[in-house]
Amino acid sequence: MTTARITTPLPPPIAELSADEARRIALRAQGFLGAPDRRAGVRGVLRRLGAVQLDTISVLARSHELIPYARLGAVGRTAVEAAYWTTAAAGASSSTGGSLSGGGSSSAGEASRARPHAFEYWSHAACVLPVEEWPHFAFRRRAYRSRPQWYQDLPDGAYDTVIKQLRAEGPLTATELGGAKNGGEWWDWSESKVAVERALMYGEVVCTDRRGWKRVYDLAERAIPADLLHDELDDRECLRRLVRLAGQALGVGTRADIADYHRLKGEQFDAVVADSGLVPVRVQGWDKPAWADPEALASAARGRHRTTLLSPFDSLIWERARTERIFGFTHRLEAYVPKQKRIHGYFAMPLLAGGKLMGRVDPAREGSTLVAKQVSLVSPKAVAPMAQALREAAEWVGCDAVRIERVDRPELGPALSSALARLG
Repeated sequence: MTTARITTPLPPPIAELSADEARRIALRAQGFLGAPDRRAGVRGVLRRLGAVQLDTISVLARSHELIPYARLGAVGRTAVEAAYWTTAAAGASSSTGGSLSGGGSSSAGEASRARPHAFEYWSHAACVLPVEEWPHFAFRRRAYRSRPQWYQDLPDGAYDTVIKQLRAEGPLTATELGGAKNGGEWWDWSESKVAVERALMYGEVVCTDRRGWKRVYDLAERAIPADLLHDELDDRECLRRLVRLAGQALGVGTRADIADYHRLKGEQFDAVVADSGLVPVRVQGWDKPAWADPEALASAARGRHRTTLLSPFDSLIWERARTERIFGFTHRLEAYVPKQKRIHGYFAMPLLAGGKLMGRVDPAREGSTLVAKQVSLVSPKAVAPMAQALREAAEWVGCDAVRIERVDRPELGPALSSALARLG
């Protein structure tokens, strides 16, 4: 005997959007349409997006640097790192709730008097997140703590040893905790690395910095401001907040789009969307129901369009199905595809111009030269924007020349070279 699945009927859409309106709403929500908020800077970008994905690949720059660059232009790379990680002094009489618990070394004491702007945790993937959102990831920390089985076993006492060392010595990398690897394959973590990563998932330890791309771990009780250091919110409140944040960051999206932003399950989205503040809409050409941020519907999305190269991990395009639906552009990160099977290159970066995706380039660097190993252009109209984006990216990373190696449409190669030459 089969049981019929009972589903709650969706509320009727309050508005119908054209595909073009949805595209422009998405661009504005992600910070690509309209004048960039330079006063808010990198921290403003982080708050607007709610999550900036981290990745080990560095070609022009690491992805978390490319994301604010794409929205703000040539912001200094050291300024990007400082904006994410540098803490602000928060003395004992600070509005953050007084001095945080601490102790141990002087570096630990210094950390206890500082308020970080961000922390690193598991969201869409490993992401930089605004520190204000710490309470809303309580549902995920609880889920990790109740996890019945882990891939790596820990000897008795290994977890407590790491916690005691951090309490005594202050912020440390895995190397400083005793080594990250056992000497085998790259995934063969040491006991201390396994322990501190588990503590990170549990929320007892937090990463509030990267040093030479290594995570710097500290006790959450010392690093997270006292007014935020709690798991008081129940799962429903956490999910409602994250669904709302995702909807605001996307502007408009389907169930899958919005749930995927912070890697929620579809049923988690279903349980809270009615109370999230998002409103149901219909988008012409989309075969699934959609929800929008009411503020995104309040005014027409107009203004200046950015011309820039995008990291494949940029939240504008990190979900392939959404990118195809909104831009009619199929993009796949090929870094993990065997070289002989790659079509567009190892780290092909899409070109955003005029609010559309008009091509892509697989970049590399040789000394002071930015090398466009492979350029793909959707039409001759993409030539000038690609030249502009390449020149600006080269200057941003300290290159004084651009060399084109291959263009997928050879007849456009001379025009691209000429456009680059005119830019200097």
